[in-house]
Amino acid sequence: MLQPKTMTRLLIVGSKEQMPSAVTELYRHHVFHITDYTDQGKEGYEGFRIGQPMEGATELSTDLIKIRSIESIFGLSPDDYLGTKKRSSRSIKEIIERELPAIEQEVSNLTAQRSVAEARIKVNEQRIAELTPFSGIPLELGLYRGYETVSVIAGKAPREIEIPVPHEKFIASDKGNDTIVLFFKKEDRAAVEHALAEAQFQPIPIPEEEGSVRKAIDAYESEISQLTATIADIDEKIADIKEKHGDFLAACDEVLSAEVEQAEAPLRFATTELIFIADGWVPVSEVENLKSGLAQATGDKILVMDVGETGGHDDDHENQPPVEFDNPDFAKPMQAIVDIYSRPRYDELDPTLIVAIVFPLFFGIILGDIGYGAVLLVLALGLQRVLKGETVQQLLKVLRNASISAIIFGVFYAEIFGAHPGALDIELWHPLISRHLLIGSHAYHQGDIAVLLVFAVWLGIIQMTLGRIMGVYNHARHRNMLHVMGQLSWIAFMWGALLLIWSIAAIPLMPDLTMLPPIVMGLNIAGIIGVVLILAGAIGIGIESPLELIELPSVISHSLSYTRLAAVGLSSVAIAMVVNFIAIEMLIQPQLTQLTAAGILLIIVGIFVLLIGHLLNTALGLLGGGLQSLRLQYVEFFTKFYKGGGEKYNPFGKKRNLTED
Repeated sequence: MLQPKTMTRLLIVGSKEQMPSAVTELYRHHVFHITDYTDQGKEGYEGFRIGQPMEGATELSTDLIKIRSIESIFGLSPDDYLGTKKRSSRSIKEIIERELPAIEQEVSNLTAQRSVAEARIKVNEQRIAELTPFSGIPLELGLYRGYETVSVIAGKAPREIEIPVPHEKFIASDKGNDTIVLFFKKEDRAAVEHALAEAQFQPIPIPEEEGSVRKAIDAYESEISQLTATIADIDEKIADIKEKHGDFLAACDEVLSAEVEQAEAPLRFATTELIFIADGWVPVSEVENLKSGLAQATGDKILVMDVGETGGHDDDHENQPPVEFDNPDFAKPMQAIVDIYSRPRYDELDPTLIVAIVFPLFFGIILGDIGYGAVLLVLALGLQRVLKGETVQQLLKVLRNASISAIIFGVFYAEIFGAHPGALDIELWHPLISRHLLIGSHAYHQGDIAVLLVFAVWLGIIQMTLGRIMGVYNHARHRNMLHVMGQLSWIAFMWGALLLIWSIAAIPLMPDLTMLPPIVMGLNIAGIIGVVLILAGAIGIGIESPLELIELPSVISHSLSYTRLAAVGLSSVAIAMVVNFIAIEMLIQPQLTQLTAAGILLIIVGIFVLLIGHLLNTALGLLGGGLQSLRLQYVEFFTKFYKGGGEKYNPFGKKRNLTED
């Protein structure tokens, strides 16, 4: 569980005649992670080169591109059809040859028509934009040109312009930026342009059209309406084609993707004129099944060599096996969260199981409200029905588990939307730990703030110690005793500091060692042991890396960082209780004694404040609970032992969701 699946390296060697059968079998088993061959003069691969795609690969790729082009036009994805009845791969191939060209032609014609209509709309909109400034000028378009001795200039100006020569001026007001048309003698052009430049005049082109401006604009708008209707009709036809052929196209995508991946597989192999070598990794549990399948598919004319579990060293990145998680079902959704940080290396412990337990725990401690947890649980379950994709589904399952934890802690805290479940003068049960603040008349319990803070620190101490222990294990696997000593030194330093603190001050929910008699310099036996552990830990850390000594204060800061579990949760409670106080006690309750029109309005306002306030606080609770819980894993926990950077196990082949052989 804390280890990825054990991998073994296989070398598959055979003649090129057997390559298609071997590739098909490898694809069917979907367990062989191919290590791509590169022409870099690998030892033992002299004379080998990268293979060539199988026959028909180009045609298959062309068909796949056509399918995905149509899918893009339709806005569909194969994931949209998950759960539909599976279709035969053989029948799909026959339909592709028979019907795909006609579907492609029909869709291509429709999209071409739509493109022409959209382009025409843009042209008309541009012409309307050019004509609009002249709509307020009482002249037809033909009167703006065709003169031998008169020039015409049109443009925009922020103010009245004085023209020092004889002219005719037309103005159309437009919110302080008037459209001005000037008619003047051609020989006066220089003087006119000088006056216009000083007035910040911006020239605009005069449309090359005839007749009334208003009629021209109406004609273009009418044409735009017709074109818009045409586009709507085309979109409806495309939607009909999608409805009729969408599932078929999704199945085609799956079949062709499989065919193309198989046809291009030799590009990842080492080959000569006669043989091929496929290098890759397989989970140990699948080796015998794969060997049997290959032998049967090729008539036992292929050699499969089990090289074993190589790699596994810190400095051996090239030979590191790929990493496939191996976690119980309840922890699998958390794999997406760990992957966001980085996939674990093959030679280190996988923290997914621990995070799967701790993340919902921390989320529940922070949010801890029956009402908010129930809202998020309904949201998670609802989105699981709507949203597709493996990663999205995993994240929604994480939210589901975290919401259940929030409900459980809501029972412990006796909170529902920031109030006691019996806030209406009926106290149903006492909270195990109270986070209630004295806000409003229905606040039953004073918050156990000190207890919450110390409890959070204890969680930090335990998790950081666990992280260091996991670091010891990781380094011990590689016989790296210097780093083992360094991790043990960090543990000694942290617990020595705790012993020293406990021997000096009594802290709630922590061991009280202040009652032990002093021995030396006012320190009792616990304090002396603590000092010894601190000194020994500091020396060990310095031996491992002197630069690490500047990180010694992080023991305290990281421990105190876990108090955010209490602090962020209390802030959420405070917001909820303030919302309740304003909405219920200030707006709603006073109006219930004697209803009036104004009182009813205030009640409606109070309900609105209540709903919006708790909706926003739910969002803040999701954000705060998720990010803060995640931060504690990534920063305070992972940094103690976790490197990451492993290669994801990506077996050759694909799970069939829409088709079957």
